[in-house]
Amino acid sequence: MDTATPAVTVALHDGTSVIASSGQVDARRHGELLLPAVDRVLAEAGTKLDAVTGVVVGVGPGPYTGLRVGLVTAATFGSALSVPVHGVCTLDGIAYAAGRDGLEGPFVVATDARRKEVYWARYEDARTRTGEPAVDRPADIAEAVAGLPVVGAGARLYPESFPDARGPEHVAAGALAALAAERLAAGQELLEPQPLYLRRPDAQVPKNYKVVTPK
Repeated sequence: MDTATPAVTVALHDGTSVIASSGQVDARRHGELLLPAVDRVLAEAGTKLDAVTGVVVGVGPGPYTGLRVGLVTAATFGSALSVPVHGVCTLDGIAYAAGRDGLEGPFVVATDARRKEVYWARYEDARTRTGEPAVDRPADIAEAVAGLPVVGAGARLYPESFPDARGPEHVAAGALAALAAERLAAGQELLEPQPLYLRRPDAQVPKNYKVVTPK
């Protein structure tokens, strides 16, 4: 599952292929949509939650509110089912899907970080990220990524900085699960299911607020 982008996406994978999947794009309803999506995917696959042997969750980068919905839900499932919970960088999932769609590297993945910024990372190919994800204004990185295809919603939002925009726009849980299964089969360690925020949340306690005391 992944809730790091406006897409609320869930898939069931058997270690070889995706059995069922669901995806809805709604940046304001992650908490409302995620569990029904899980139920829908399990029903489509004709199985129940207790058959799940592991959970993969996108760790971002992404906005605080949406991202934590998926991470908390994944942790809850892991605890209730006594199964491992694995983290995968959301940008890696988008890159992997782009590769399956025929895009060959090098290229860049960029998602919407709001505040007129993007979360982004550079890839040598669909499976190989070069460097850590970052958050920047598109104009500030336009020269550094010039000439490279840019995958994701961030590319669509800022065509003046990313003229060669490619799909997919958002992550799909099926691609995330397939990438995780491939890495696990190769004996690679996945990430801890901890959020990759890259910056402070929008909502913060005001500084120097006025203290009111009774007279």
